[in-house]
Amino acid sequence: MSRLEAEARSAMRALSARGTSKSEIARLLQVSEGTVRYHLKRIEGAIVDGRSRQALKAAALSEVIDAWRERQAGRVNLVALHQFLQTEYGYAGSLKSVQRYYKRTYPAPAIRVRRRVETPAGAQAQVDWAHFPGVWVDGAPTDLLALHMVLSFSRMEAIIWSPSKTMLSWLSCHSRAFERLGGVPATVRVDNEKTAVVRGAGAWGVINPTYRRYANALKFHVDACPPRQPRCKGKVERKIADQRLSLSPYGEHFADVAALQAWTDQRLEARAIRRICPATGSSVEDAWRAERDVLTPLPDPLFEPFDAAVLARVGTDGLVAFEGRQYSVPFRFVGQTVEVRGVAGAVEVWKGGERIARHDRHTSRRVLLLQSHYDGPSTPEVIAPPPLGRMGARIQELAALPAPMRSIEFYAALAEVAR
Repeated sequence: MSRLEAEARSAMRALSARGTSKSEIARLLQVSEGTVRYHLKRIEGAIVDGRSRQALKAAALSEVIDAWRERQAGRVNLVALHQFLQTEYGYAGSLKSVQRYYKRTYPAPAIRVRRRVETPAGAQAQVDWAHFPGVWVDGAPTDLLALHMVLSFSRMEAIIWSPSKTMLSWLSCHSRAFERLGGVPATVRVDNEKTAVVRGAGAWGVINPTYRRYANALKFHVDACPPRQPRCKGKVERKIADQRLSLSPYGEHFADVAALQAWTDQRLEARAIRRICPATGSSVEDAWRAERDVLTPLPDPLFEPFDAAVLARVGTDGLVAFEGRQYSVPFRFVGQTVEVRGVAGAVEVWKGGERIARHDRHTSRRVLLLQSHYDGPSTPEVIAPPPLGRMGARIQELAALPAPMRSIEFYAALAEVAR
């Protein structure tokens, strides 16, 4: 190292005055002994570098550089300044000469300080995807994604593997990560994925309505990260980098994704015992056990993840509309607003944190009914519908039978009831 910072030269002078040997100074400052001898000789002889007295070529265009600098907004690009001087004024000097002049003439720009914050226990988790193409699963290279979720206080992490980034995958991975972490933090900081933020970014972004419904159901706040600022979710970014270095699935062969998930869970548990939590000084596992007590408990049982959710009013016929179809709910909810969710293969209707109806999804039928939803006593707000009667009951029995099993005697019995 031929050039040292002023602080290093001051340290060198102080150590030499205390009688420290040149080899020891070189070891402490991590430079060569020759560098130490050179700088001590210059310090003792009060020698000034002759280059500092040389006239700078760019000084001849000082007024031009002043005017150019005043027109700039934000950070100054000295490469652009050098090109401007060459093009407009025929400047023959190098970029280095412009940089040297600028550094000597103008004050250094102010340093923007980043605020470091340690969140309290249970306050935040950070979430992001990592892409792993060509993982060897079931005898073939497979493109997979890993959803990382890290508790900001204890640094406890969960990694959930998924073949896609659909809304159902996004929410399913969240649920499985919360299960491994033992609960739900108050806020979840996310990147600006379309499954999280449908428009805009950061504090001005519009949260995906389905994700917001999911967050409301699990009682956490969605905190979208500012755009192009990965440091704002640095804890999860760090864990993704760690996974690529020390938890990489490459070089391993897995029978299926479940085997890969078990392999990952096992290694994360072992790492939590060894790693130290910066906020407490204890192991990550011990810090997590303390943090787990202040996490919001998961619903029991945990509801299925959904890729669509709307609020709908129950009509007087006990039906709610969703995805171009109508679904029955218990009649006592007539006139109330309920939440309708589209899960994998089913439509669920929820009210007050309770699932009140479930039907098949994406069927060819446009009206899906359960007659049991119309049974039961009246409530103070809703009068029960009249019972089916003998004819209605017979028709329902007939409808429940496959067509080949409906005998002529059954239809004759219907005719008798009608008389």
